[in-house]
Amino acid sequence: MSKEKVLEVSDLKTYFFGDDGRVSKAVDGVSLDVYAGETLAIVGESGSGKSVSSLSIMGLIPEQIGEVVEGKILFEGQDLLKLSEKQLTRIRGNQIAMIFQEPMVSLNPIFTVGYQIAEALRKHKGLKKAAAYEKAIHLLKLVGFPRAEETVHEYPHQLSGGMRQRAVIAMAMCCEPRLLIADEPTTALDVTVQAQILELMKDVKEKYDSSILLITHDLGVVAEMADRVIVMYAGQVVEEASVHDIFDRSLHPYTEGLMSSMPRLEDEETRLEQIPGAIPPSHSFPQGCRFAPRCSKVMARCMEEDPELIEHEIRHRVRCFLYDDSESIVINDDRTVERKKDKEVLLEVKGLKKYFPLRKGLFGKPIKEIKAVDHVSFTIYKGETLGIVGESGSGKSTLGRTLLRLLEPTAGQILFNGQSLSELRASELRKQRREMQMIFQDPFATLNQRMTIGQLMMEPMIIHNLYPPMEREAKVIEWLERVGLSAAALSKYPHEFSGGQRQRIGIARAVAMHPQLVVADEPVSALDVSIQAQVLNLLADLQEELNLTYLFISHDLSVIKHFCDRVGVMYLGRMMEIAPKRNFYQKPLHPYSQALLSAIPVPNPKATGEKIILQGDPPSPANPPSGCVFRTRCTQAHERCEKEIPQLTHQGDGQYVACHLYTSDSTDLSSSIREEVAVGVD
Repeated sequence: MSKEKVLEVSDLKTYFFGDDGRVSKAVDGVSLDVYAGETLAIVGESGSGKSVSSLSIMGLIPEQIGEVVEGKILFEGQDLLKLSEKQLTRIRGNQIAMIFQEPMVSLNPIFTVGYQIAEALRKHKGLKKAAAYEKAIHLLKLVGFPRAEETVHEYPHQLSGGMRQRAVIAMAMCCEPRLLIADEPTTALDVTVQAQILELMKDVKEKYDSSILLITHDLGVVAEMADRVIVMYAGQVVEEASVHDIFDRSLHPYTEGLMSSMPRLEDEETRLEQIPGAIPPSHSFPQGCRFAPRCSKVMARCMEEDPELIEHEIRHRVRCFLYDDSESIVINDDRTVERKKDKEVLLEVKGLKKYFPLRKGLFGKPIKEIKAVDHVSFTIYKGETLGIVGESGSGKSTLGRTLLRLLEPTAGQILFNGQSLSELRASELRKQRREMQMIFQDPFATLNQRMTIGQLMMEPMIIHNLYPPMEREAKVIEWLERVGLSAAALSKYPHEFSGGQRQRIGIARAVAMHPQLVVADEPVSALDVSIQAQVLNLLADLQEELNLTYLFISHDLSVIKHFCDRVGVMYLGRMMEIAPKRNFYQKPLHPYSQALLSAIPVPNPKATGEKIILQGDPPSPANPPSGCVFRTRCTQAHERCEKEIPQLTHQGDGQYVACHLYTSDSTDLSSSIREEVAVGVD
C-alpha cells in the first residue's frame, strides 16, 4: 500500500444547532487518514457519526442547521474547509465522488437517469452530448442494468430501489474519482449484484489507483473490501486497526458487540447477541466513556473519565480503559430459537400469476406483458418462517404485495386460513388485512411525511378499532420502546429519523396489529448489525409469544439462515427451489441457488472460498428466455433447457427444485397443482 495520503482528517468536529439552543455533537474530534489505493471502512450504528463525517468531507453540511466548528480536511494536501463553494464544486463528483445511502435523495426525479450521468461527464470531462450518453449506457451495463439502452431514458421513479442504487453507483464512478466515498453502497442490492458491484469497485480502485472510504453496517462487506477499519461510536473513533486485527482480536467492547451481533452461516441456530440500549442523543452524551451505559465491562472510572484514543499496538488504536487486555472476549449463548411448527396450514398459494401490461405510450394498447410472478405455488404453515431470496427483478416484492391483495393477481389462488382472498368483499378484505401485515422495503416511501410518528402508529389502531382509545398512546410508546426507540419519537416526523430508525418504526407499526401473517420485505436491510440483531430477536420473540407466521423476503442469505425455517429461491418470476434451511445451505441443488450462496460476503478477511460470478445480465421480465428462464446465465444449460420449462420436482427430504438436471428420476409436480403443492416441513 502506498504511503501517500489522499485524505487527512484531523480533529474534525461537526455540530448541529437546534432552535431550543441545544448543540448536537454529531462528529466530535474525529481523525483519520486514507492512503492512495486503499479502502478504509467506517463502521458503527446509526447515530455514531459515520455519514455526518462523510458529508463534512464533501462540504455538504446544511449551513442553516450545522457547521464544521473545528478541524482540518486535507485532500491531496489542500484544506477543503478553506475552499469556496465554487472551488469545491470542481472537486465534488470529479476528484471526490460519493454514493449516498438513499438513492432517491441522490437522483433528481425530474431528469432521466441518463441525463444525470451525462451531465456529470459533460461538466467534469468535457464530453459532447452523444459521447456522454454513450458512456452513460456503458456505465449502466457495468453496474448490472439488463436494458441499459432503455434505462438511460427512464426516470428514477420507474426503477426499483436496487436499480436506483446501481444508477447512483454508475454516476459516482463516471469521472473515475481519486477518492470514492461510499455510504452503504450495497445495502439495497441482492447478493449476486452486490458481488458484482464490489468486484467492480475493486477493479476501479486498482485501475485508477483510487481510494475508497467505505461506510457500511455489513461486516461481511468490510471483511471483503477493507484494508483498514475505523469503528465509530457517539461521534468518536473508538477503535482503528487493520481489517485482520479488527476481526481477529478486536479490543473495544463495542467492536466485540458488533461482531457478536452478526448472523453467520457457520453458526448453529442460536439467539443473536445484542448490545443493550441505544446510542445516546448527540446533544446529551453521558459523562465519562460514552459507551459506558451499554458496556458489560464498565468500571467506576468509566463513568467519570473520557478515555483517550491511544495506540495500544502498532497501528492498532483503541479508546478504552481496558486497552491492556488484547484478548477479545466472545460471549456464547447456547439458547436456541425454538419455533412452533405444527402442520396446520395458514397460507396456500396455487399457480399465482401477476402480470403487468407494457404499453406503448402513456395511454397506448398493451404490446406485451411483464411476468413479475409466473405460476408460483407454495404453502406456509402456522408458526413457521419461509424465506424468499432472489435478485432484484425476481418478483419477491411483487409476490409479497400480491399475497396481501395490495396488487390484484392475474391468475391463481390465495387461501388464508382456508378462505380464498379473491372471494372477499372490500369490507371483509380490509378486516382480513389486520391479520396480514407487511413490513415494506422502503420506510421513507411508506410513512406519511406530514404525520407524526404517534399519529402514524395510532392510525391503524383507530381504523381497526384496536385497544381502547385511552390506552392507545401507551401502547404506541410500548411498541416503540420494543424496537429500540423512545417516547420522544411520538411528536417527531419521519424525516427526523435515520433510515434504520424509520425501518424500526415501520416494523413497530406492523406488529402492533397482532397479525397472524407478516410479510416482511427486507425488514433489516437498512439496520446496523447490532440493531439488526435486536430486531431479529424481537421478531423471533414475537413469533414465539404470538405464534406469528412470517414470509421473510431478504437478499441477505446469512439473515435468512439465522431466521427462517425454509427457503424459496425466485428468479425472473418463477420459483427455482424450495427446501428446508438445513438442506438449502448444505446441498443447494439449483445452479442459481449455488451462485447465490457462493456470492455471500463472509465476515472473515481470511476466507478464500471461490465465488460463482454469474455472467451476463438478468433478462428483461418483459422478454424472458424460452424454456428455463435461468438458462442464459447457467453454466450447465443444455438443449432441453431452451425448449421446456422445468417444473418443481421433489428430490426428497422436503427439497424441491425446478431444473432439468434433476427431472429424470423424480416425481413431476407440474400436473399436481390439485395436490396443492404442499411443500412444507417434513
